[in-house]
Amino acid sequence: MSLAAATHAARIRAELTMAEVARRVGVQLEVYGRIERGEMLPNIPTLRRICVALEILPDELLGLASPESPDRERSSDMRRLKSAVRGLGAAELRLLHQLADSLRPIPRE
Repeated sequence: MSLAAATHAARIRAELTMAEVARRVGVQLEVYGRIERGEMLPNIPTLRRICVALEILPDELLGLASPESPDRERSSDMRRLKSAVRGLGAAELRLLHQLADSLRPIPRE
């Protein structure tokens, strides 16, 4: 899969518009559109910002890992969890942290 196709697929999975990604990356919409259409390659700092904006590993964008890999599934789960906790207050975050701690397996001696 090309960088352009991987970027497009990641954006669709993230349910973002091209304008939203361009804003998050800090480039003009036209520039991001050219990257996603394969008309230009981003420089390394821009590629990194695209990965952050799309919450995707660079290996996947560069075609070094498949979207179906176990790491990708875990990354997707983490994205959904991050989205769910945005905007929670301090008390809710403490409660969520306690819940997460209670879900950890008990170590065997």
